[in-house]
Amino acid sequence: MELTVGAILEGKVKSITNFGAFISLPENKTGMVHISEVANSYVSDIRQHLTEGQDVKVMVISTENGKINLSIKRLEPKPQRENGQRPNNFRQGSAPRREGGAPIQNQSQPQNRAPRTPTPPPAPKTADQLFEEKLKAFMTESDSKIASIKQYSDRSRGRRR
Repeated sequence: MELTVGAILEGKVKSITNFGAFISLPENKTGMVHISEVANSYVSDIRQHLTEGQDVKVMVISTENGKINLSIKRLEPKPQRENGQRPNNFRQGSAPRREGGAPIQNQSQPQNRAPRTPTPPPAPKTADQLFEEKLKAFMTESDSKIASIKQYSDRSRGRRR
């Protein structure tokens, strides 16, 4: 059976690591579900979502170099967003949130923020500035290579500094 991208398969969780879970597939094949492909929400501990021996439904998302990459979350319905807003589990900052996702404002300290004005793009660099940057990068790389060659040649002669 040739596995194609988009194919939906039944498998069994074979083993769990910190970065994902290995899934036994039909015909003695094994694929991996990366931790980012387990659920639509943030997953800090994959063991809270999967256990070894659990039967799971997975989707093949790629087959590269003999490796089969799988996803569980792509088979789940995506969380609904209200008015194009981010889902409630998305945290941009550390401010406490209300049930609807709106930040709770601290009433004792009013926020006096000036509206942001766009910063102008930096002035284009002159030819001399570009040349100086390239020359500096070349000299730094060259010095690094010379130092490693000296170090290697000193070691090969049996001397150490």
